[in-house]
Amino acid sequence: MRLSRTAVFWIVAAAFVAFLAYTTLKPQAVTCEVCVDFGGGSRCAKASGPDQAAAAETAQTAACGPLARGMDETIACGRIRPTSVNCEG
Repeated sequence: MRLSRTAVFWIVAAAFVAFLAYTTLKPQAVTCEVCVDFGGGSRCAKASGPDQAAAAETAQTAACGPLARGMDETIACGRIRPTSVNCEG
């Protein structure tokens, strides 16, 4: 029995949606709050991740978002040493 292209499309689409739901709803192991001072401003943000390094990096990226203007500043802010990092988990 051969599947039609439409059936194959819907099977692949359902598998993709299931994968997205699993990765989104899966509990993250570590949560970090990172604070940064950049460009005359200060900002803190929280993020979760599978390990401390990933959670801290994501939190720093989130904290830098409102402080940085443009790609160059975003990269520079992501590379500075945070003023504080607090992780749980």
